[in-house]
Amino acid sequence: MPALILKQGREKSLLRRHPWIFSGAIHHMDEEPASGSTVDLLSFNKQFLARASYSPQSQIRARVWTFEDETIDKEFFRKRIRSAIAVRFAISPSPLTPLPQGVGNALRLIYAESDGLPGLIVDRYGDVLVLQSLTAGSEYWKETIADLLLEETGLNTIYERSDADVRELEGLEQKVGILRGADPQLPITISEHNLKFNINIAAGHKTGFYLDQRKNRLRVRELSKDKDVLDCFCYTGGFTVNALAGGAKSVVSVDSSADALVLAKENIALNDPSADKSTFIEGDVFQLLRKFRDENRSFDMIILDPPKFAPTAAQAERAARGYKDINLLAFKLLRPGGILVTFSCSGGIDAGLFQKIIAGAALDASVEAQIVEHLSQGADHPVSLHFPEGAYLKGLVCLRK
Repeated sequence: MPALILKQGREKSLLRRHPWIFSGAIHHMDEEPASGSTVDLLSFNKQFLARASYSPQSQIRARVWTFEDETIDKEFFRKRIRSAIAVRFAISPSPLTPLPQGVGNALRLIYAESDGLPGLIVDRYGDVLVLQSLTAGSEYWKETIADLLLEETGLNTIYERSDADVRELEGLEQKVGILRGADPQLPITISEHNLKFNINIAAGHKTGFYLDQRKNRLRVRELSKDKDVLDCFCYTGGFTVNALAGGAKSVVSVDSSADALVLAKENIALNDPSADKSTFIEGDVFQLLRKFRDENRSFDMIILDPPKFAPTAAQAERAARGYKDINLLAFKLLRPGGILVTFSCSGGIDAGLFQKIIAGAALDASVEAQIVEHLSQGADHPVSLHFPEGAYLKGLVCLRK
């Protein structure tokens, strides 16, 4: 087994069971491993610490598969897949059948490092699995993992969406298309909290839908009765449809993608063909918020669910300006007693910093506001206690006084 020997004192993160080793922590390698292959991580004194996948082109040079002295083979991945599915049994009688109490038939089955499978994302949409391989290690074992997924779920179709930008950091090309089975008919219709959504697994964001926002969409539904709602970065209408289902008086939905808005309109029609309370605007949210401010427009509820502004901490300062800008404008557009539901999915912005940004936005907007609720990702996106980076979705429900 090839070995990576760490610099003296650089084993501390592994002793805390954090699964990443950066290039700067490596003293030397006893041989050059193949990309994605398995290596032993040894302390400077040659003590075994962990077994990991090797990524020669990434700054994260090794990602831990296991902290035990065990073989990394097909049966190892079978155990990890079974373990990940078992975690989902904690939130569902069976993650391989519709979720309980009308929750729906779509969920995340495998969540990368949090499930002990770095770089691997697997989402289920009805009878279709969508797989994302984001690292050299998950790519190395992808075919084995695909076979196991079919064996363990009893499904026949896996669609691959390995097209995230982070693959470039691993020296991997983007791959999109059928991995197992036959091409599914698109769009796929899923159910969630007794609503229906069409999703495009071939071209949509992430794997086609923002599964991490499931419980937050329901919360918006509960808060939206008789409100004029502005849904910014609406994508395919997840929050819009829920606001309408909750009895919103009107919903203005904004996104820069014409294709996403087409699907959003379809999703409204799926749930309420007679709905006439919705207006869609294709455009830049930053510019539109300023336009609404200049027109003295106002709303009872504003939802801000922007894309990732800061993937890493190095980009946090620039991202913070963007978050502050849109939230400041939103506070100005919010009527007294109105509700701001605001999110950040940026890994480089932690919960504390996000709250400070929102506080600064309210201050500069000259409004008084309270945080009445904290929101986060759903239970099918569990967070390992040893990998806090897995908690990426931060949300606040703020009430303007």
